Amino acid sequence: MTTKESKEHRRPMNVYVRRGSKAEKALRKRIGSPIPKAIVPGIAPSPDHDLKYQGGKTIQNLRFMNFYVGGDAWDPNDIANVDKALAAAMSDRNLNNVMVQYFPGPITTNFDGSQTLPGSAPQVISQGDVEQIVTTFYNGGKLTAHDLTSTVFNVILPPGAVLNTDSTLTGGAQHASAAVKKPAVKRKVIVVQDDADSLNGLGGYHGSVHASGTDTVYYAVGVYSQTEADGTVNGIPVFDQPWKNVVATFYHELNEARTDADVEDAIRAGNNPDANFFLGWVSDQGEECGDYPVSEAGGNLTEVFQEVELTDKSGTVPVQFMYSDAAHGPEGPIAQANPPVNSLQRSVGSS
Repeated sequence: MTTKESKEHRRPMNVYVRRGSKAEKALRKRIGSPIPKAIVPGIAPSPDHDLKYQGGKTIQNLRFMNFYVGGDAWDPNDIANVDKALAAAMSDRNLNNVMVQYFPGPITTNFDGSQTLPGSAPQVISQGDVEQIVTTFYNGGKLTAHDLTSTVFNVILPPGAVLNTDSTLTGGAQHASAAVKKPAVKRKVIVVQDDADSLNGLGGYHGSVHASGTDTVYYAVGVYSQTEADGTVNGIPVFDQPWKNVVATFYHELNEARTDADVEDAIRAGNNPDANFFLGWVSDQGEECGDYPVSEAGGNLTEVFQEVELTDKSGTVPVQFMYSDAAHGPEGPIAQANPPVNSLQRSVGSS
């Protein structure tokens, strides 16, 4: 093989060689996998962004429930569409064939239903408000019937509500449950992301609350992404109908919660050397499975936000493509499951 051929033809390391031998050195110069020029149109493979398992909790058998804040502001048809499409997307075989690579075996997802919370739409919801909501639900026994170790509670904001990552309570939590009579005393809440709001591109985030000495409650929150009549953009509107944006947002958040459940504990740990052990699957750049596809798509989000056909041909669902180590980039539904990234699986943190 000529030098030119050696550079052009990459091959998997499918040989058994002695460490330190000339054969190992020669073959490692050519190690690699034949990869396509682009995973989706316009996005080239980027192995530097592959996800790596850090030792934290993952959720192989996921459950989720939807809570719709500000029930007076919701169109019942939107709620029905979100419930149906999100449940179908999260349990779809071909979509899960992408995500299964981060687990030691098959993954499952079960939808535990939804509940519309009474009241009008709050103007603003902060992370402090969201964590007050889920804590109130926990203390009031609303979550008793759920397996908290594997369930993510989705807090879905109504049209017009603005989401931010501020730890300060705004009082918006009062709209979430009749059980909340007045804002609780302000407390410091760990902020998952940089301080921002949905009027400046924030779509949602996921986190957790240590509701007691033994119980952790996992949540995700997202906005009703749309472009208002006056041109104001709230969240990340991509699809032709806002409810589809909601589905894509929570498809993103649930897959990130599944592969990196305790990210907030890592943030709490700060500069402690053990902080990384709370993390599940993240890249060297600190990205979770949904992050790089969005940033790489840039101004053309339709490259990674698409409606895809369900495996059973029963219809389509709006999703965001997740990062795949197997493809070194965002990958849509596939008929054959990706093999586990690392056979020395992380079962220590899995549940």
